[in-house]
Amino acid sequence: MMSSISSPNPKYFLEDGRFSIQHMKRKGMTAMPRPHSHELVELYFLCEGERVYFVDDRVVTVHKGELILIPARQLHATASSEMAEFERILINYDPLLLPPPLRDEPLWFHRRGYRLFRLTLREQNEAQQLLNRMLEECRAGRAFHEACVIALFSELMILLQRSEGLQQSGTPKHPLHNLVTDVATYIREHYREALTLEETAGAFFISPSYLSRVFHRLTGFHFREYIVHIRVREAERLLAGSAVKIQEIASAVGFEHLSHFNKTFKKATGVTPLQYRKQVKSLPPVYAEDETVQD
Repeated sequence: MMSSISSPNPKYFLEDGRFSIQHMKRKGMTAMPRPHSHELVELYFLCEGERVYFVDDRVVTVHKGELILIPARQLHATASSEMAEFERILINYDPLLLPPPLRDEPLWFHRRGYRLFRLTLREQNEAQQLLNRMLEECRAGRAFHEACVIALFSELMILLQRSEGLQQSGTPKHPLHNLVTDVATYIREHYREALTLEETAGAFFISPSYLSRVFHRLTGFHFREYIVHIRVREAERLLAGSAVKIQEIASAVGFEHLSHFNKTFKKATGVTPLQYRKQVKSLPPVYAEDETVQD
């Protein structure tokens, strides 16, 4: 059964919420107020303009005609580039809706936290036509439209797998994007240490206030908040994939005191480290394995 949100940019929900699609045009500088994640895979096709993503600890610029895929539960944020106006089509989907050969996550992401498709002009045109047909089916709501949309979506995903364009990693082109990506990498490599904004800014020969401002603008994280995010993410991996004592994990990810680790972890995840470990261990093997995969 399909439902939609009544708005100038309706979002159509199919297959009991396991698939959604929305077309949107925006003018002016926009940014998501907070980094976020979804329980479903995200597919974002940019029809016009440019968007800046912070995903998998990288700043990635998505240009007109490009398509980015983001795995379920991958934290990300988007913001405007110098080109403030944009038009996009956004899909969130359950991979199990696809034919069996297209369901496996490694097929799409190769153990990375996103996949950027730089399509040829012909492929861009084909992708846009398929997406427009999906939207038209949703708007019309004729008999068997849900089955038709999923069939068109499967055709789109086959097109991506056959893509002739360079499926590059999305290396930032803007110097500021390079800087923030390098800082995020630096934090990821040194998060176990007592990192400070001042010391990190000094390592990149910039002022702390400038680093704080541009890092937050492009990532959605405040500097200290991002360090905590990296530490909690690594703690989750160790809790799910090892039998190491929680106190040892706290020390391994950069916390001096167990009480501080417990408080910070619960604030970030909603559960204590011990509760998180018990929850993961109680999941079926396929889900437990997913928790330990590194991006």
